[in-house]
Amino acid sequence: MRQTVRIAQKVCREVWSACGVRRPPPGVGFAYRCFVEPAERCTVITQVRSELTRYLRTETFGGALLLIAAAGALIWVNSPWGAGYTTMIDTKLAIPALHLDLTLADWTKDGLLAIFFFVAGLELKRELTIGELADRKSAALPIIAALGGVLMPALIAMTVGWGVPGMDRGWAIPVATDIAFALAVLALTGSRIPPSARVFLLSLAVVDDLIAIILIAILFTTTLQMFWLLAAVLCFAAWWLGQKYRVSTPILYVPIALLAWYALHEAGIHPTLAGVGLGLLTRVHPDPDEDEHSVPAANLEHFFQPISAIVCVPLFALFASGVPLDSKIFSELFTDRLALSIVLGLLVGKTVGIFGFGWAAVRLGIAHKPNDLGYRDMFALSVLGAIGFTVSLLVAELALSGLGDDSAVELAKAAVLLTSLAASLAGSALLLRRGRVHQAIRDERALQEQE
Repeated sequence: MRQTVRIAQKVCREVWSACGVRRPPPGVGFAYRCFVEPAERCTVITQVRSELTRYLRTETFGGALLLIAAAGALIWVNSPWGAGYTTMIDTKLAIPALHLDLTLADWTKDGLLAIFFFVAGLELKRELTIGELADRKSAALPIIAALGGVLMPALIAMTVGWGVPGMDRGWAIPVATDIAFALAVLALTGSRIPPSARVFLLSLAVVDDLIAIILIAILFTTTLQMFWLLAAVLCFAAWWLGQKYRVSTPILYVPIALLAWYALHEAGIHPTLAGVGLGLLTRVHPDPDEDEHSVPAANLEHFFQPISAIVCVPLFALFASGVPLDSKIFSELFTDRLALSIVLGLLVGKTVGIFGFGWAAVRLGIAHKPNDLGYRDMFALSVLGAIGFTVSLLVAELALSGLGDDSAVELAKAAVLLTSLAASLAGSALLLRRGRVHQAIRDERALQEQE
């Protein structure tokens, strides 16, 4: 009988924990109070957390597909059928009437990633207005940590790769964290760490994406065609007006989005930035007679995020991760300064920058750290921040593709892939260890409450 009661109490504690209650009430009638009284509260909290939970689950599944696609590309290109992979990515899919002469690889990089960046823009707008980054104290820690996670890798990459061809812009390769990859690793190995860790990593990655987007806009815009730039601005204005006057038909927005992408492409600006701009201009706040889940930003994110995570990013990984791995590549990873700048920038720069800046911000009183998030948890998450994949591969192609041959691009991609693998393994080991510690703490508290 006593064992049955203990099991019931444990189940009840799980219910209260899911509802955000730290200490369930002890005593007689424990089960009744745990299941009946918090029912209404659970409903409210579930609504608040549903967006974050759905986002994490979709990104986690997308991260698993990303890993499968990247592994498939590596196996394919290094197999006897590797020539077929090269033929596939170099296949032209041109639209002569629009002067678009792009390969399939270019379409995944310039076209599909525009959807990825559109979702990033929507998520950034939501976080800045009604999410974790809307509160200044809550936002300070991930923002400062993200800044450190950009500055330190850039500084290390500049120092190690100084004078290497392509490093005038290649220093930006190790500055970005891949949110899908990192969340997938966190979901697999960090299920027992506090929920605040997931929120910290997601907020960190959102700010990280914003900085990476700004760097792409600055570094990879060479010559501007003012006519097409003006056309893009008019598209953004039309999108904003449609949101302002509550126009909801896709008949308006789809042509605007396509024209904005084409205008930026013709203007000489990387066209994926069209997705970011349109996402940031989308309405997030509900009207008085409108549910928060029916606003345009929420609807668009619900529709496009699965497409981005399950289709666009894995396809980009398939087309971008095909790097021939041979003895020369492996030897250059530890001797070539281009490769070393990326490896050290990601592994050392990201970890030291995220954790160091975050720790300093808390110690100086600039930022507030959640009570259930320890410094060792932050360090494990900082190691996950060294996973640079989607944006890092994109920046590698943009920065190094004009050097004459593809050897520098392939070496940079190999450095990104292998460093991301090393960071995922190291981060997983640290998260598993921290998970055991947190589980032991929870078990000890449960025993104390039973006594």
